[in-house]
Amino acid sequence: MSASNEIPKTTCVVFDCDGVLVDAVSSWRTLHDHFGTDNAVNLQRFIRGEFSDVEFMRSDIKMWKEKQDPIYRDELFRAYSGVKLMEGTREVVEQLQANGVFVAIVSAGVDLFVASIASMLKVDDWIANGFLFNDDDTLSDDGICRLHATGKGEIIHRLLEMNSLDAENCVSVGDSEMDLSMHIEGSRFIGFNPTRESSQKAFEAADIDVVYAKDLRAILPLLRIE
Repeated sequence: MSASNEIPKTTCVVFDCDGVLVDAVSSWRTLHDHFGTDNAVNLQRFIRGEFSDVEFMRSDIKMWKEKQDPIYRDELFRAYSGVKLMEGTREVVEQLQANGVFVAIVSAGVDLFVASIASMLKVDDWIANGFLFNDDDTLSDDGICRLHATGKGEIIHRLLEMNSLDAENCVSVGDSEMDLSMHIEGSRFIGFNPTRESSQKAFEAADIDVVYAKDLRAILPLLRIE
């Protein structure tokens, strides 16, 4: 589908962060790489619904602490220092906002990281999961679950209501099967550069537009912003 009068004018775009706005599959995975751990088995269990978001976060933190304890907030910031924006991200966000489009990030990633991306891009709103820290700025054993990875639609409904926006004018952009929960009734969803085979299959089955170019500017022809 190309942008034309056949689709409603886009007044709101909601992005997932990891793998969409930034060139990193997961802000949780980045920390696993930093600490030399691998939670791939638990990730598959989480995708299958065998783990809750809270249990999954706890399993990640437990792995890191088995490698290093305590872990200070500053070290987590440093772990993200090498992560770069996805090609075209700045241009896309600037073009959307120049045309009056409301831009938001809804991510099940790490708030420390997502907050820095949201600030860098000057988006209108954002939400992410994250960490609890002790009084001495060390990482606690539990994460903060502000949204469920497979329940992003609830957040988008709330976002639209708070900003007097309509679902038919909203487009969400995500890279995994879990992001399909962003596809609320009446809205549109664009699958962006899915890297897992399970994500590719889910997108193919969902009858949505999918962009395979690793450049966020590839979504622009699928939007109607002018």
